[in-house]
Amino acid sequence: MDRSLRPRPHDSTAVRLAALAALLADETRASFCLALLDGRAWTAGELARYAGVAPSTASEHLGRLVAGGLLAEERQGRHRYVRLAGERAAHLVEELASQTMTGEQEPPRPLRAASVGSALARGRTCYDHLAGRLGIRITEAMTVRGLLRQDAGFALTEAGLEWFGALGIPLDRSGRRPLVRSCLDWTERRPHLAGAAGAALCAHALEAGWCERFGA
Repeated sequence: MDRSLRPRPHDSTAVRLAALAALLADETRASFCLALLDGRAWTAGELARYAGVAPSTASEHLGRLVAGGLLAEERQGRHRYVRLAGERAAHLVEELASQTMTGEQEPPRPLRAASVGSALARGRTCYDHLAGRLGIRITEAMTVRGLLRQDAGFALTEAGLEWFGALGIPLDRSGRRPLVRSCLDWTERRPHLAGAAGAALCAHALEAGWCERFGA
């Protein structure tokens, strides 16, 4: 028998990849993951209203996303909250979403949807760091000022480390999370600052009142 015609043994990595792809191969589950990119925990009811599906349908989809490791859940009293399982899950969703931006003109949207889309493009959080045009502009400004290097991946310069210190922004280097990382913005299709430094800068911006969250 020709070796090329023999059945190949199942590749465990391929099986897991196919299962992960299947999780996002549904519009409702994909919309849940996009909504959760803001880094906050949402209830099943909030996500059901956001996606325009019945609560029972939302619960079924959320169960699959939690079981598949993309979402994590936590309970407070009678309420069940879900959030993205971590930065890796957020990075995966953001990266995949960026690949869908074709640049083709979309059909007109209702005013509320257009307003929300415009606000998301102006500035938002991607899990726990700044994204949208705001995140891009900050990243570009840091690069121009010599605080951040992008020539061989993202890296803070000595001036960048001193800048964080001067602002009193602590940088957590104790965990496995990289200090800085490039994250491809799904609305701008350019990289913004992520990693521990991106998260610390976002937290400081919110605490200092440079920007504020709004919406459900």
